[in-house]
Amino acid sequence: MGALDGLKVIDLTRVLAGPYCTMILGDLGADVIKIEAPGGSDETRGWGPPFAGDQSAYYLTANRNKRAMTLNLKEAEARDILRTMVKSADVLIQNFRTGTMEKWGLGYDDLHALNPRLIYCSISGFGQSGPYKDLPGYDYVVQAMGGMMSITGSEESGPMKVGVAIADIATGLYCTIAILAALQERHRSGRGQQIDIALLDSQISLLANVASNYLVSGQIPKRYGNQHPNIVPYQTFRASDGEMVVAVGNDRQFQKLCEIIDKPELAGDPAFRSNSERLANRDRLIEMLQAEFLRKSCKEWQELCTSAGIPAGPIYNLQQLFDDPHVAARDMKIEMSHPTAGQIRLVGSPLKLSRSRVEIKRHPPLAGEHTREILREYGFADEQIDDWLARNIL
Repeated sequence: MGALDGLKVIDLTRVLAGPYCTMILGDLGADVIKIEAPGGSDETRGWGPPFAGDQSAYYLTANRNKRAMTLNLKEAEARDILRTMVKSADVLIQNFRTGTMEKWGLGYDDLHALNPRLIYCSISGFGQSGPYKDLPGYDYVVQAMGGMMSITGSEESGPMKVGVAIADIATGLYCTIAILAALQERHRSGRGQQIDIALLDSQISLLANVASNYLVSGQIPKRYGNQHPNIVPYQTFRASDGEMVVAVGNDRQFQKLCEIIDKPELAGDPAFRSNSERLANRDRLIEMLQAEFLRKSCKEWQELCTSAGIPAGPIYNLQQLFDDPHVAARDMKIEMSHPTAGQIRLVGSPLKLSRSRVEIKRHPPLAGEHTREILREYGFADEQIDDWLARNIL
């Protein structure tokens, strides 16, 4: 039995942030009902190639462990169906443009009146308040406006985005955290509440120590590429057969590094004895270290660093990553069958619970795949469902 077994979640989201959140809830055992417009309105269904059969890899990313139905929420009858479902739901999560749900009579106040225990989570680019609340929000734009691109890349490359939609993913994670917190609070109060999660807020929070450095010093941070702004040496190096990362986090580890490269005298050099001195003399030290790292392979250096207690590892491409036996041992690559795509491979769940184990029970659903099944559970007759289908209500 999953940790969230018995939890009913209505998922009115699309693309990545919301579906990522609801996938996590589904992985943990919640009954997630993904609702789209007739024909399927999650844009990621068409975001390819690559495709597995007729299913885009992007859509498969974040939609397992859900059931799917369709509702044309532009129609009053469809909105009434949703209201019926909300009466017994625990969580509703939506990412329509700000004000859309209120226009339809499906805002928090409307649905809270039907179900005071409902936890209602809204995702938007810039939040439900503030001067930007009505602007559309996309991950790329938020990475730009949220400071991430200004610190990613090097001075030579100019601003760069992160290689994945990091603002969307962070937003999905924060939504999950907020929903679980609201559920815990509901145990005490018996009441639900509204959750307002913005991509921009989530992105800003990811600036972490870089934001703190700025807020403390007032100095606008530079782009350091694969170097660290506060720690040296903590970056990529070229070995004889490829690139790797060496992360020296303290002076003791630096002494060990000097020993394994057969340059113990560097640890006693006044220019390099402490991290602050290494920061001041970064370029000279890195040039010296780089010359030494070219003498051995990534694997040799990883073994030497590991034996000395220094974090280090090769830079994998995704083939190397998913071929790694440790990744297999951690179940981070899984396979499951899909009705139209055949056998599909997905990223596993990082959540490892000793008793309430994560189970991947449901394939990413086809648009509306479970519409009839779900509506029957709410007491609607097949004749009524057929009528709604014929009139594009579903």
